[in-house]
This record gives sequence, structure tokens and C-alpha cells, in this order.
Amino acid sequence: MTTTISGVGTLARLPANWAARHTEWGLAAHVGDRTALVDLACVPGARPLVLAVIAGSLPAGAQVLVLTATTREADDLAAALATVVDADSVAVFPSWETLPHERLSPRNDTVGRRLAVLRRLAHADADAPGSAGPLRIVVAPVRAALQPIARGLGDLTPVALAAGDERPLEQVVEDLVAAAYTRTDLVERRGEFAVRGGILDVFPPTEEHPLRVEFWGDTVEEIRWFRVADQRSLEVAEGGLWAPPCREVLLTDAVRERARELATRLPGVADLLDKVAEGIAVEGMESLQPALVGAMQTLPETLGAGSLIVLADPERIRTRAHDLVATSEEFLEASWSNAAAGNAVPVDLRGVLDEGSYRSIAGLRHDALDRGMPWWSFTSFASDAELAEFLDDDTPEARIDLGLREPESYRGDTDRAVADLARWVHDGWRVLAVTEGPGLARRVHEVLAEHGIPSRLVGNDAEVTPGVVTVTTGALGRGFVDETGRFALLTETDLTGQAGAAGTTKDMRHPPAP
Repeated sequence: MTTTISGVGTLARLPANWAARHTEWGLAAHVGDRTALVDLACVPGARPLVLAVIAGSLPAGAQVLVLTATTREADDLAAALATVVDADSVAVFPSWETLPHERLSPRNDTVGRRLAVLRRLAHADADAPGSAGPLRIVVAPVRAALQPIARGLGDLTPVALAAGDERPLEQVVEDLVAAAYTRTDLVERRGEFAVRGGILDVFPPTEEHPLRVEFWGDTVEEIRWFRVADQRSLEVAEGGLWAPPCREVLLTDAVRERARELATRLPGVADLLDKVAEGIAVEGMESLQPALVGAMQTLPETLGAGSLIVLADPERIRTRAHDLVATSEEFLEASWSNAAAGNAVPVDLRGVLDEGSYRSIAGLRHDALDRGMPWWSFTSFASDAELAEFLDDDTPEARIDLGLREPESYRGDTDRAVADLARWVHDGWRVLAVTEGPGLARRVHEVLAEHGIPSRLVGNDAEVTPGVVTVTTGALGRGFVDETGRFALLTETDLTGQAGAAGTTKDMRHPPAP
């Protein structure tokens, strides 16, 4: 009989069951007591499970904000979290690709993803599909957390439609234009829409494919996905259309009037402000955001009451934050030097636009603690005096050594991997093997069967039981070994030495030749 695995496994019960064996950690107690400063000595492979435990201990409406050093790390961590919690409850808050005061606009898809997260933080709809539902974990590169954002972005209303809605097509078009979507003859890029008779094509910046909305009069009859390449309709979009704005500065009457007033005060950017005043979206207008839209805030300020911040690798985050602030300052100094040489006067960031500059990581932490928001961190070592002072002289109120270790890197060495798995199973451990694709999962299951090791292939919401290797799929990067809890998690990277499907290894990846 052939066992099938569909999609990515969701091991939603695993974090709580695993943590229940470690009451000595007191993670839930520290969350409940709002312990302000906690260092968690934890190997990288266990971080998704630990974060899931922390998130599960928070009050309703609160979130865990996880800061990483880079965008790549944020994406990888979010993918791993989606394996052990409800994927719809996790989101990445991306950073701009540009510096705050650079006269370049961030990409539409970046802005759309940011606004979608802010909307869900401010106005989550528990009954809405995943793209609009409540969040429990937000992962952000430190660059996104350091850059202030305009207040009220979470209040911007997405253009939402579902089959059966009564909405005049003309009104929907006006709403899309107000949300900074561009009207074209043919939709090919995110942030575009097109109208042909009673058919509306829209490409939201948060979606992989555009959507086609068919109207019958003022009634939305059907909403389907379609392909950009040949414009052919695909399956019905059960969740309907949910299209957040494409810009963080929308050309409202108030913004246009403010731009008209500023044009005389900032002659170096008068050409840009004049266009904004006329209602023309222009490249780089986001650099004037603090002056155009008013008050700014940081990402932690958008979180719900009772939320908590966790830093992955605080030393790397601190270094990255320092480099970002220094780079931004160097860019500004270069602008002033250029002006001194007789060129156009740059934007006066030392005046009206200071609110848009990167915050320091120390300032971000100070603000979080002032608001009663705990500031926790993952460290890779059980004890290091320097890590207690990576930002200032405050000593963590708690330092917890989770007592975990990284697994061996087998690099396709089947004999070594099988020997360890056999020993753990014999000793009654709970063992979990996670691969990114079902093909390798079946191969691991076959290899274990050939060596007489009990194993089972499972799909979603699997229960990991003692004395058998549970094999499933997921996007976990590395695994870990918990000697005290008698639990081992091995991933595709641990077994083969390769992440994902890239590269080749012997035995564990490829079946023997016939």
C-alpha cells in the first residue's frame, strides 16, 4: 500500500506536547509574569518550537514580534514556524529595499505585504480568510523594525469583494485608484488593474496570481484566479478579492494640500512636491512621508496589548542595526556634500523629516520596555557574560538554558544516521524526521524499513509517538536533540547536508539502481 503525503505538514500539537516535558524552563510563567529581560540559550533548530510555545502562552490579541538580522533569515524562520503553528497566524513584515530618505520608492509587493500585516494587527477579522485573519507571530528583519512608519496605516481599508456582493463596478474602480493601483489595458504586474465590460482584473501585491472579478450589473457573480502569461482563468478564488493599498503615502486631499505648503519650504524637492500636490504619484515621494502624513511610529507600537519581542541572535542584530544607521547617515552626508558643490539642495533631514530616520536598536528596546513590552533574546551559548550587555548594562532578569544540542550533520551518510535513529527508537525516544518534499520523505521511510527501524509517514497535524520514527514534510531548516526530554528532530538539511531539493546526496536522497 502506498502512503501519500499532501502539502506541507503542520505539527501544531508538537510544541505544547514537547514543552510540557520541560516544566523546569518556566516559559509560560515568564510570559505570564511579563518578565522584561530573558535570555534563552537555544540552538537555532529549536527556535520555531520555542516561539510557538511562547506565542501559545500570550493573551488573546497579543503577538510575538521576532527580529532577525536579515530578510532571508526572517523568511526562513517564518517558513519553519508555519510548520509547527497555523500558517495563517504567521506573517513576515518586510523592510523597504531603499533607505528611508532615498528618492526611490519601495516595490508594490513589499508595500502590499507591509500594509496587509499592519491591517491584520489593527483590524483582524477572525471570520475572514487567512490573508485577513488575526496574527500570533510577526517576523521582521531588524531593518523593518528600525524604520518608523506612518501612524494609521493599519486603518487603510483594503478593497475586498466576495461572490454575491452588491458593489457598483465604478465604485470599485475608484477605490482601487485611491489605493494607488494603476489602470492598464492588460494586467501583468502587481498593483495593476484592468476593466473590460463587466470584468475587472486585479493583481494585489500580496498574491502570487491576479484575480478576475465578473460582475452582473452591480452584483459580483464570480471571482477566479488567472494566469498572467496567457490571461486564462483558473480555479475559483474561495477567499474572494482582498487588495491592500500599493503605497504607504496615498494622495488624499490632506496629503496634496500639505505637499503644496511644503513646496516653498523645501526647494530642493519642489519638483517632487509639486507633482504630489497635483495628485500625481511620483517615484521617491515616500522619502517625504514624515512631512506629508504627520506622526510616525515604530512596528512594536502597532502590536496588541500583552505582546512580546524576541531577538534571534542579538549580537548579529546589533551589528546589522549599527551598520544600517551608519549607512543611512553616510548617504545623508553625501547628499549635503553634493549640495555644497552647487547642486540641488537636499531634503533637510535635520529638520522636518527627522522622524523618518532609522531608530537605534537601543532606543527601540528602551521604548519597548517603557511600554511594558518584554524584550527577550535567543543566544547560542549557555553562558556568556558579554551577551548580558549587548545593548546596555541591564542584566537579564532570567537566563534559561534549554539544554539542547545540534544534531550530527550526516551529509548523506546513511549508516551513521540509521545507527542514531535505531538507538533513539530502541530507548523509547520520540523521533521526528522532516523533509521539504514528499519524495524524500518516502525514501527515508523506505531506508528505515530496510534496516528494520519502525517508522510511519504522516500528513498534517501529526502526533509524534515514542518508539517510532515519524516522517513528515515541512520547511524546518535544522533540527535538534533534546537528551533530557528524549526527543530528536532531524531535518532534510541534517540528513543530506543540503537544504531543500537542491544538490544531491547518496542513499537517503536517491534509491539504489535497479
